[in-house]
Amino acid sequence: MAMAEMSASHRGKARVPLLAVESLAKSFGGVHAVRDVSFDVDRGELVAMIGPNGAGKTTCFDLIHGELRADAGDVRFDGRSILGLPTHAIAHLGIGRTFQVAATFASMTVREAGALALAAHERRDHRTLSGMLRIDDPRNDALLVRVGVSELAGVACAALSYGDAKRVELALALAANPRLLMMDEPTSGMTPRARRELMLKVTEIARREHVAVLFTEHDMDIVFGFAERVIVLDRGAILAQGVPAAVRADPKVQAAYLGEPVA
Repeated sequence: MAMAEMSASHRGKARVPLLAVESLAKSFGGVHAVRDVSFDVDRGELVAMIGPNGAGKTTCFDLIHGELRADAGDVRFDGRSILGLPTHAIAHLGIGRTFQVAATFASMTVREAGALALAAHERRDHRTLSGMLRIDDPRNDALLVRVGVSELAGVACAALSYGDAKRVELALALAANPRLLMMDEPTSGMTPRARRELMLKVTEIARREHVAVLFTEHDMDIVFGFAERVIVLDRGAILAQGVPAAVRADPKVQAAYLGEPVA
């Protein structure tokens, strides 16, 4: 093939987003929790999903990450359908997740929890039963430094403040070096300063390591201060999506969620 033909062929190829959600749907009885939801997320992009309580944000996350089985639609990660895969398989493909309520290992220290997360990524967590957890692995120290919790290494997870538990949970999610990080209300329960510091760290990681981030959030200062695109859900369906300024100015979004006049 001539060079000009190769170039034209390359230009003609469709863009493949890292995450593509297509017509996703889920009902519980007669309640349509997620209705015909479609969106995508590119590599290194920060995308916020917002909406009132009960809009379907967490259900949508659960469908993408395998905690729930969809009634219809598809989820494609790096061009491959992952719908119906178990959560551990989805995690090993490169999708990390944090939850509304920080999920750490209460009986472990922060360093032990980090070591277990690394072991799980390498599929050797079963060896912990034989005392083979690599507490002093240099990669564990690097992981804790990565999100700024190295000073908490010897602290029991059960003794952490809620804000610190959120940061440790982020470290655990990053242990698998995900290409997509899904964060469900990552700054809830944190002070305004701690919220901003956490999202600055997440943004730094996204930029430096080209990690895509999809997050839900109720703090609009965080949403419009850090997201590159915003998806608005209302009663399970997408009400609007686009760049933050356009979404913020959308009368439908203001009426359903923001409750503020057009600037």
